Order: sequence, then C-alpha cells, then structure tokens
Amino acid sequence: MRVDLDIIQEWIAPESRVLDLGCGDGLLLEQLADNKRVSGYGLEIDHRQIERCLQRGVNVVEQNLDRGLGNFGDDSFDTVVMTQALQTLRQPHLVVREMLRVGRECIITFPNFGQWKARWHLAFSGRMPVSDLLPYEWYDTPNIHFCTFRDFEVLCRENGWTILHRQVVSESAISAAFKDLLPNLFGETAIYHLTR
Repeated sequence: MRVDLDIIQEWIAPESRVLDLGCGDGLLLEQLADNKRVSGYGLEIDHRQIERCLQRGVNVVEQNLDRGLGNFGDDSFDTVVMTQALQTLRQPHLVVREMLRVGRECIITFPNFGQWKARWHLAFSGRMPVSDLLPYEWYDTPNIHFCTFRDFEVLCRENGWTILHRQVVSESAISAAFKDLLPNLFGETAIYHLTR
C-alpha cells in the first residue's frame, strides 16, 4: 500500500463513518473496513475504477467532485478523505470547504509541485517535469492547479481551517533526509488532517 494511505489509516478512528472522494479502486476503504471496521462510501468518476470498487465490495457512487457534495447533509461523516485529487479539481478550495461541511474532519493528500526535483528539472531543462509520481506531459495532465505545501497552508489560514496533523512523505533518500527540515523544498507528497 502507498505510504500516504498507511498514514491516513492511523488518523482515522475505528468504527467511524468515512467518505472517500476520488476513491479510485476502493483499496483505502476496503483496508479501513477490514482493519478499523469503518463504514463508508467512495465517490469516483472513472467507470473502470467503479467496477474495481464493486469487485472489492466497496460502496461507491459515480460523482464528479467539481459539482460539489450537495447530495450529502452537514456532518454526515466523521472523516472525508481525498487522496491525490486536489490538484485535478476546478475549484479545490470549494471542495475542501464542502469536505469540512459534510465531515467533522478531512484528510487530503497532494503532490508538492515546489519539490526540489521539479524545480531543478524546470530550471535546467526548461520543460515541465515528468516523474513516477506525476507521469504526464504538460498537455495531457489531469493536474490543473499546481500548489506547494506553503500554498495549501496559506489557503487553510485564509479560510480558518485548523491543521490537526501534517505529514510530509518523500521516496528518495536525499529528500527523506531533509523533508522535516525544509518540507516545502524536499517533501514529495503532503498529507493534511484538517477540521473546521
């Protein structure tokens, strides 16, 4: 399992109600149901991923996150999760606001576009970086909003959202050694746990 998904599991209380936005193949919800006895739903737009969720026995609803979460009432869930999708949304700040309306807490992960390898690649090649984490060319990427950890923390502060936990994940040895000292430069993936 991905490192960020392991950390998310640690932050979710047993037997809680969880909504997973952009749930992909449903692996996180399946693991949470097995390990923490959570009840939950996933929202997904990709038909192939929806089929995988159903094969896993995960409750899934086909839904475009850019259209909001109006079909869910206030405080319907204990935790709302969104992994590696924030940067693909048209208005990510509105989706986070909705996450905190329908859930008491939310957990969000996203790639750090200010990480040193991305900066280095852009500075010396003059081209947008392509990596294992972000394997897209500039013209076919689903990522439309590029942000750094610092950008996200400013958004939280401006909206009055409280950061309960922040974890920075890095795969490479160089980045891992310095990620806690300079997270905005060396962190590859951010994991934020928020509340209102």
